[in-house]
Amino acid sequence: MDARPILRVSGLRVRYGRKVAVDGVSFEIMPGEVYGLLGPNGAGKTSTIKAILNLVDYEGEVDLLGMGRPRGKLLNEIGAVLESPAVLESLTVKEFLELVASIRGVGADRLDALVHAFDLGEYLGSYIATLSQGNKQKVAIVSALMHRPRLLVLDEPFNALDVKSARILKDVIQAHRKDGGAVLFSTHVMEVAERICDRIGILNEGRMLMEGATRSIMEQLHAGSLEEAFLRAIHAEEEIKGLVEAL
Repeated sequence: MDARPILRVSGLRVRYGRKVAVDGVSFEIMPGEVYGLLGPNGAGKTSTIKAILNLVDYEGEVDLLGMGRPRGKLLNEIGAVLESPAVLESLTVKEFLELVASIRGVGADRLDALVHAFDLGEYLGSYIATLSQGNKQKVAIVSALMHRPRLLVLDEPFNALDVKSARILKDVIQAHRKDGGAVLFSTHVMEVAERICDRIGILNEGRMLMEGATRSIMEQLHAGSLEEAFLRAIHAEEEIKGLVEAL
């Protein structure tokens, strides 16, 4: 397997005016790896993801496949599901997915298989604006997977998904790993992250607090679960205890 990172982020800094949202973050994702980017609200996860997708200005370096900053045709090597699905709500499901497929050069067989897997067939004629949040999420997932990208960027991908679709997505992530792809995965659901992430990075206030193998971080923090390790890393355990006692 290729020993070169699929994604390398070095000294990433994202500013919004005077506010520094991401402050010197660095990490790598290797082929066959699921990397969990974890942190409380406002930690800098979404800004990091937007920088990787070239959606915000940043300082530092983002390198995809050793070919530099993801832009132009290189962005075709990424499939992204954002926390707020980026779909054109004025189109029908069929119109939107066929548009994405034509841009990505994806054949009908691949698109049909994904539509069937995520139970979107009955909604093909529906406008995306009329769909439930779960079905909008499925449309975003299908559009991200259809071109078999080397890097999947998944920001809260299980939001509003039904149990069957969530299981299918988990299995797709594992198959992607086995094929040598990489996944950048962001979630607040620690139980899911513990099960599927090979390595994690914990962000807080824009900075990387800890990074390493999931099991290793749990051991370092003497935690029985990733949730416990995460709360210890961001020093939230005592705060939670005090808040609960005050109720």
